[in-house]
Amino acid sequence: MTFQSGFTGQSSLPGRKWRVLIVDDSASVRRVLSDIIADDPCLEVMGTAADPYVAAERIARELPDVIFLDIEMPRMDGLTFLRKIMAQRPLPVVICSSLTEEGSAALMAAMEAGAVDVVTKPRMGSVEFLQHSRMMICDTARAAAQARLRPQRARRMQVEKKLSADAVLPARAGRGPSRATAERIVCLGASTGGTEAIREVLEALPADCPPLVIVQHMPEGFTAAFARRLDGICAMTVREAGDGDPILPGQVLIAPGNRHMTVVRSGAHARVTILDGPPVCRHRPSVDVLFRSAAQQLGRSAAGILLTGMGEDGAQGLWEMREAGAATFAQDEESSVVFGMPREAIERGAAGRVLPLARIAPAILQFGAGK
Repeated sequence: MTFQSGFTGQSSLPGRKWRVLIVDDSASVRRVLSDIIADDPCLEVMGTAADPYVAAERIARELPDVIFLDIEMPRMDGLTFLRKIMAQRPLPVVICSSLTEEGSAALMAAMEAGAVDVVTKPRMGSVEFLQHSRMMICDTARAAAQARLRPQRARRMQVEKKLSADAVLPARAGRGPSRATAERIVCLGASTGGTEAIREVLEALPADCPPLVIVQHMPEGFTAAFARRLDGICAMTVREAGDGDPILPGQVLIAPGNRHMTVVRSGAHARVTILDGPPVCRHRPSVDVLFRSAAQQLGRSAAGILLTGMGEDGAQGLWEMREAGAATFAQDEESSVVFGMPREAIERGAAGRVLPLARIAPAILQFGAGK
């Protein structure tokens, strides 16, 4: 199975749509995904395939800009196919998976193998759910098409209104709290490409590192598996956050998928709250919600870090953190898979420092030491 083509795969030509190849053994899933993607003016369905062998034949004729790939398929599973793609001709791959425990474990292996993002398979539900699913699938496809892979006029769909953090947590005037918490707390946000960026940062930190609270854009049901994977390879304790969990040194709390996470002062200490609410910047959990709560509750006791991702979630919140006296950092363009979120923060003056990914962990330790 080889992937050869004269096409370069570049998708930045004016007026050209990004081509998507859908690989799934379910005819109904292929049909629904095709309909969703065809409704987006920036995307087109290059083709569909019921298994990796058919997909390989299609790729040999023309390289797609993005592949939507199922995990469990006949003749060859999606994870094996993904590894072959990344070994022979790396392409942006989005895993399209169901919410199962076994599937979550396979998803983590897929992200490690080079997949840039994950979406849940579209399924029947309320009108609100279906619209949100359409939005996330198309947003993810556009982000993946623009991803920088690290070595290893059609009908317009209805667009969901982009809400700010005001929809979940009202803004306040003035700077952050005058009193510091007992611990210095690091708040980190990421989206496309973020799972591996977070892994790289956390693996470089010792067991006694400052506490971290993290929002990674990831569907409900997968964040727990993501936390378990990190817990098994990192020196500190990593787990999916629960409502009321204390924020402690040597511990990393990851916001659960489809729920917002905030930080709240509790005397000289802090804890997280998990809450519902509308998507903010088209995401739930939202980085802006976490960062705004840190600005209001922690002030100079916090550091905000914005890593790779598409869109602008986190940029406004990082600016509010900087205004409240927090240390603020953004990942640089060269090391970002997608430079959208960090670039927005930098252009707004929200980032006190712009750093390559390899220097984020040292910056966290310097912040924890009060330097």
